[in-house]
Amino acid sequence: MLALKYLLMAAALGMILVAVGILTYDLYVELLFKRSLSAVETQPAPALPELRWRTSLALVLLAWGPMLLAFSIVVVPNGMAGVRISQVSGTEPGTLYPGAHFIMPLVEDVTLFDTRDQIFTTGSLEDDKAARANVNGQTQLLDVQAKEGLTLGLAITVRYRLDPRKLDYIQSNLPRPVEKEIVPPVVASVWRELVPNYTVHDVFSAKREEVRARAAGMIAKKLSQDGIVVKEVMLRDIQLPPQYAKGLETLLLKEQENDRMGVETDLKQKEVRIAELEAEAAKVQQVKQAEGEAQVQVLQAKGEADAMQYTLPLKQKQIEQSRLEAEARKAATIQNAEAEAQAKIIDSKAETERRKLLADAEADRIRVTAVADAERMRSEATILKDNPLLINKIVAERLSDKLQIMMVPADGKFFFANDVLRSMNVANQAGQAEQR
Repeated sequence: MLALKYLLMAAALGMILVAVGILTYDLYVELLFKRSLSAVETQPAPALPELRWRTSLALVLLAWGPMLLAFSIVVVPNGMAGVRISQVSGTEPGTLYPGAHFIMPLVEDVTLFDTRDQIFTTGSLEDDKAARANVNGQTQLLDVQAKEGLTLGLAITVRYRLDPRKLDYIQSNLPRPVEKEIVPPVVASVWRELVPNYTVHDVFSAKREEVRARAAGMIAKKLSQDGIVVKEVMLRDIQLPPQYAKGLETLLLKEQENDRMGVETDLKQKEVRIAELEAEAAKVQQVKQAEGEAQVQVLQAKGEADAMQYTLPLKQKQIEQSRLEAEARKAATIQNAEAEAQAKIIDSKAETERRKLLADAEADRIRVTAVADAERMRSEATILKDNPLLINKIVAERLSDKLQIMMVPADGKFFFANDVLRSMNVANQAGQAEQR
């Protein structure tokens, strides 16, 4: 918005400069024309060029548009607040906070106020930079009178700020600047009204915080009515009157001396008491040590008697324990031997049973195998009986690796296979007879 304001002002100024340039150029041309006419008087005078008054006037009038727009824009910076002042009705209610605002140009104006925290101080500040930055320039102490009539110098600091909601009231009713015309008199009057109710001793030490708190409340109350918010009131230092300070210093020295004497007396008394306690402690320690030695001797004698009393039963118990351990070892040995014998018997029985089972299993296997062989041989005999030529094939297959050519009579006579078949039939008949 601020850039727009400057742009409008630049546009208005440019239009005015253009209008002035046009008039200047026309006047320059007219001057040259008049000179040329004075140099040649015999020739008829040509028409005099006209000045462009209307164009220049139009540019000037048009320049007022952006200029008025620029004057109607007001930018309130951060940390500030403004109040509109009308040329017709005076101060208008309301506060303009940081940002851009529009006002009526040539009729209203804006007065800015600093709404940040400000400091009023009396007496030299501890920080030189703060002393240089103090807007009030107050570096002297505030002189007030105590209840005794003695003058005290107070180093006071008040931190405050203007209430933005009451800036219209401040503008209309309070003198400017407020930080010089309102705050210092109010602060000084409050302290000069309050301190005479207290003695120097109360203000300096006994009731210092009470005095500061009451002064802070009174200052905040009075300044709040004028739209000033007080945040903190500090009583940094108090300068005592020279006579009072000297008397106070003497009194303090005497009090310190009295305190020192009291401390030394207490130390002496404590040393005497410590010596007495040490002597009593040594005495009690010796008595306790003698009693302890006597008790130790009695306990030793009693312990020896008790030891002699319990030694014999203990030896008997040890002998009995040894005997019982020997019997236990003997019983354990017997039990182990019996367990080993039983284990061997069980192992032999198990081995016999295993062998018996193996023999039965082998007999069953042989029996089953014989039955299977017999069955197989019967099946083969039946097959061979039905197919006599199969014998020749089997014999040829068995002897194929030995013979290359084999001549067999077609009728099967004089062939040893007949004898084989005959013997197989006899064996089959004998097996069937056994099964029956």
